Amino acid sequence: MRIVMMTAGSRGDVAPYTGLGAGLVRAGHEVTLAAHAVFEPLVAGSGVRFRPLPVDPRAELHSTRGRRLHDARTGAGKLVRLASMARGAVDEMTAALVDVAREGEVLLVGGALGPLGYALAEGLSVPALGLHLQPLHPTAEFPAPVLGVRPLGAVGNRLSGRVVMTSVELMFHDAVRSLPRRHGLARPGGRSRARRPRQVLHGYSELVVPRPRDWPAGLEVAGYWWPHETGRLPRALEDFLAAGPPPVFVGLGSATVPDPERVSGEIVAALRAAKVRGVVQKGWAGLAARGDDILTVDEVPHSLLFPRTAAVVHHAGAGTTGAVLRAGVPTVPVPVQFDAAFWASRLTALGTAPGVVPLRRLTAGTLAAALRAATRDTSHRVRARALADRLAAEDGVAPVLAALARLTR
Repeated sequence: MRIVMMTAGSRGDVAPYTGLGAGLVRAGHEVTLAAHAVFEPLVAGSGVRFRPLPVDPRAELHSTRGRRLHDARTGAGKLVRLASMARGAVDEMTAALVDVAREGEVLLVGGALGPLGYALAEGLSVPALGLHLQPLHPTAEFPAPVLGVRPLGAVGNRLSGRVVMTSVELMFHDAVRSLPRRHGLARPGGRSRARRPRQVLHGYSELVVPRPRDWPAGLEVAGYWWPHETGRLPRALEDFLAAGPPPVFVGLGSATVPDPERVSGEIVAALRAAKVRGVVQKGWAGLAARGDDILTVDEVPHSLLFPRTAAVVHHAGAGTTGAVLRAGVPTVPVPVQFDAAFWASRLTALGTAPGVVPLRRLTAGTLAAALRAATRDTSHRVRARALADRLAAEDGVAPVLAALARLTR
């Protein structure tokens, strides 16, 4: 079967699909991943074909518009600014997405491209499945993850989810309307048919976020899609790991910060106050640190490094949260924006993190206190290890294969 997967966003919005794609290839399918060109190296050796999409998300986040995301004080404010940025990106990407979609017998649509991907599927008369990395659909059980974690009551929680989904649909409105005129696709039918898939599979574990009881049939939790990762750790990092006790990893992934120098300084001071060695990842934030007790690295495979650390400090993106849970080590989430506070709250609820240190409250003192708790209270490591063992028994690819079989029979 010729399968086209499509997604957009940061590294965490792409990496899980490389592992899922590799699993589908092993099952005998021909898989193409459409994502931003900068992420093409992620599919190397996976058997997954790659089709580049325009727009560099890192450049966008470092642009004047991207930096203004940090000015918004609420999740709603950040969502409005992100939607404004995304509309321009969607216009640039639509033609490339139409071209690659024509190659598929089935479209697997990442949550970030939902309404457009489903409209493409209908316009081309091919089936589609949704592949979400976050619980985006409304539920009474918790508010929309991108808006924060403050409970709004059953009605308010559900309403927040509807507001977010409507905002996403509006983001794609012009692109969807342009498909018949600009690209010769069949005009979408009703709104619900064009923009909502018959089924959505979620790439995380029910052990981490149980499936909401009020979700309709067709919204399922598949389990984690672990990224395709190859290679080995750099020699300098191997030497550092061998030279002393397990270090603490600190990285903010694809998140950016308003003042990288200040944040880097607070991180270094916190590591030394907690009396732990550190591996600091530059990431998109541009963090940097120096010293015999601290090593700065570029991108490294999480699956190879995290199990060898004493704890992981991270931005609580969905992908990094999964990688930390898979490694079975304690964690200190430092949520920056969007759904990070949601995943951070799950880590504390699971007992693998002693608490949350939001970026706006990150100081040497707050981070050092959290590091001491994470590395010295053995209960966090015990819980993390037990959960990792249970996650290792899950297979997130199998439900996707089963859904594909049902969809095409």
